[in-house]
Amino acid sequence: MFRTSPRGLLDFLAAALCLWAAAWHTPVGALTRSAVAKVAGSKSTARPLLAYFSGGLYDARDVEVPVPTTVLPDDLPSVELPLASPGASLGRGAWAVLARPGVASEVEALRARFGVAVVDSPDAASALLERARAEFGSDDAAVLALFAGPELARYAVSRARGEGEPPTLEALARQLPPGRVSAIESTSQVLMFGTAYGLSWPVTPGTRVTSPFGLRTHPTLGTQQLHTGVDLSVPEGTAVKVVADGVVKRASEDAVNGKVVIIDHGRGVTTAYCHNSRLLVTTGQAVRAGDVISESGSTGRSTGPHLHYQLELGRRPVDPFLFRGRKAVVVELPPAPTAPKPPGPSKSLKAAFEKVALPPEGTEAPP
Repeated sequence: MFRTSPRGLLDFLAAALCLWAAAWHTPVGALTRSAVAKVAGSKSTARPLLAYFSGGLYDARDVEVPVPTTVLPDDLPSVELPLASPGASLGRGAWAVLARPGVASEVEALRARFGVAVVDSPDAASALLERARAEFGSDDAAVLALFAGPELARYAVSRARGEGEPPTLEALARQLPPGRVSAIESTSQVLMFGTAYGLSWPVTPGTRVTSPFGLRTHPTLGTQQLHTGVDLSVPEGTAVKVVADGVVKRASEDAVNGKVVIIDHGRGVTTAYCHNSRLLVTTGQAVRAGDVISESGSTGRSTGPHLHYQLELGRRPVDPFLFRGRKAVVVELPPAPTAPKPPGPSKSLKAAFEKVALPPEGTEAPP
């Protein structure tokens, strides 16, 4: 008869616990689970590999296209949503995520806890999060409670503060069990969208758009490409203002973007301002919303003075007009007059040019 000693049973349980921890909390375990899920044709719950090095938040996750919280009529092309307060912006972000089919949330538990009658609009979501923020101490914790539940959010806040960390999503996520990955992901989306809904505009609102976000025929290359921002028609030297608080991630020049400024606003949100004639900030500099960071121009790969403004969420470019309540207003400009073609070089001069090996053009993706 086979007998197992208590010591042997404890060793077995300890080994099983180590294997479980390795499968759920290490990159190797995530790769193994993802591979098994792919072979079995099922969906893996493993976090992306980058999540183990970046916290699994914001830029390590795919960003779905947001659901517009308010769409203004097409017959009011010059009207945009007014700049929202931080609380209202967060409510818009929460409503954009909650409106998606199949999103698991704890809205009912949170609504009952704070006595909110119904959550059926961005304003109602904002009111609910405002009460949650007062109890849990931060926007991050309030939004987490919306998807993980109030008790689990309270536990995560308590543990994070006990370790001397502020209740940010990065700190709170480390206190949650592995099965709450979807709640963390939804919270990341809300905080990103909330930041994006709070962005202002880099130039005068209503400035005409000469090229919107989306596929287009490149004006200089002649190929079909994704235009990852919007081109705003402004004269050279126009003051370009940063759309929210942030830190200058890049202030430099290249052959494609010209003189470019990239601002990191946190929560996976960055904005880029390209083809400037002059840069007024430096890399690493902190900026406040409304600060003038550059002057517009036509540097880099450009056909005329304009500002290329680009918004990225989680390193993925998105149409900034998705967060402004209306579609882009596009103005078709007449083609620029072409100068007479100069006479070709002489045969001897042409032969001399053909002997010179020209360097290849830059391979950077056009903005």
